[in-house]
Amino acid sequence: MNGKRRRLLLAAVTPLLEPGERVEVTTIVNLSSVTVRRTAAFAAASAILSAGATAVVPVPTPMYLAMTDRRFFVFRANPTFARPEEHLMTIPRAGLVRTEIKERILNSSFVVSSGAGEQGLKIIFPLLGRRERDRIAAALPLAG
Repeated sequence: MNGKRRRLLLAAVTPLLEPGERVEVTTIVNLSSVTVRRTAAFAAASAILSAGATAVVPVPTPMYLAMTDRRFFVFRANPTFARPEEHLMTIPRAGLVRTEIKERILNSSFVVSSGAGEQGLKIIFPLLGRRERDRIAAALPLAG
């Protein structure tokens, strides 16, 4: 994440911090809770409706993620102006676990969940975000 994007994200996160809370990692990610089966069904339906002319696959919206020593903050990213648009969610770090990192050519990901069997949140990191990915992965224990 370049300096301007980081400064804008920190400016958005700072008013939300508790006393003594500090930001450890900032990065741009894609978040997804959509299953592969649902994505395939959506692509097939769009292909059928367009008589095979096109197939549409939903693409996750880029998000800003800030990890503090206590919580995760997620903001919708404005792709044109490089600033956080809207605070979407705050997730406490306590009790979160993650899956193994899945490496791909252009990105990598892991799923974060509370460990209670609930649906998780898939965090997709771009190729250039591997250092930040590793720092976040190191802060969360592997699901057992």
